[in-house]
Amino acid sequence: MAENSTNVRTKLTLTGIRATARGLGVVAPGVAAAWAERLFRSPRRTRRSRTAEEVLAQGQRRVLKLGGERVSVWSWGEGPRVLLVHGWSGYGGQLTAYVAPLVQAGFSVVTYDAPGHGVSSGRLSSLPEMADMVARVARATGGPYAVVAHSLGAAATALAMRDGLKVERAVFLSPPTDPRWAVRAFGKMLGFSEGIQKRLSARLEARFDMRLRDMVLPHFVPLLQVPLRIFHDVGDREVPVEAGEAVARAWPGAKLTRTEGLGHHRILYAPEVVAPAVAFLSEGRPRNAWPTLELLASAEPPRGHLRMVPGR
Repeated sequence: MAENSTNVRTKLTLTGIRATARGLGVVAPGVAAAWAERLFRSPRRTRRSRTAEEVLAQGQRRVLKLGGERVSVWSWGEGPRVLLVHGWSGYGGQLTAYVAPLVQAGFSVVTYDAPGHGVSSGRLSSLPEMADMVARVARATGGPYAVVAHSLGAAATALAMRDGLKVERAVFLSPPTDPRWAVRAFGKMLGFSEGIQKRLSARLEARFDMRLRDMVLPHFVPLLQVPLRIFHDVGDREVPVEAGEAVARAWPGAKLTRTEGLGHHRILYAPEVVAPAVAFLSEGRPRNAWPTLELLASAEPPRGHLRMVPGR
């Protein structure tokens, strides 16, 4: 009953937005574009599952002030760090199926809720802002050996790597390729005309001082030499498997595994994905120096960052 009521409310909301979008697009296209940008940059706060709550409760939680927001971060274990990065409207706990096997394999694990997501502060977000937060959390927590990232979090991680984030291995789950496709899909779903979509793209490019085409993964990932495993479900309705295939073709040496029946979210905790992903991360040995707990405790943190050490 509750689920049916939620579906009805969602349909009514979409109907109202589409009607408003059509009207504004005709009489006030500038206002419509500004409203579209606000909607486009507004993630939903997804309720955490009971399993995620239990795993997060076992970790060490810190609240770090990063980029002007209060960002909730959790950590487990000791050893080379693996950073878990959630996607749009997700939360760090969605990737906690990786925590136990990674800790057992000798890694420490860090995850977080990006601003506007989960229990972190903020209301708005975007691909560039998520990429910036991947880099900020990585720096604040000592630097990751590897990253496991889902959906838009994978695209954000790739952007952060392009812009200087150093990791030695990466696992991408259901990665998208092109923010321009996201704008078109968003506009079509909510009934914004092509003209408003173009205005929305222009506003985003002006806000972040970068072209959307420069954030298309196949355009820049050929420069990345990090070993990559991609897992993507052939029935994914949110990010088509063709996106993962395009990333795999463009990324030197990347290996793509297609799954069936997992969709966009079950792929996050399916044993047939988690086990080979952890095995892949375990194959490499960290070459960079890892600060001891004593060094982390005594080091001066970057300005605007709080100090955090791995949980026990």
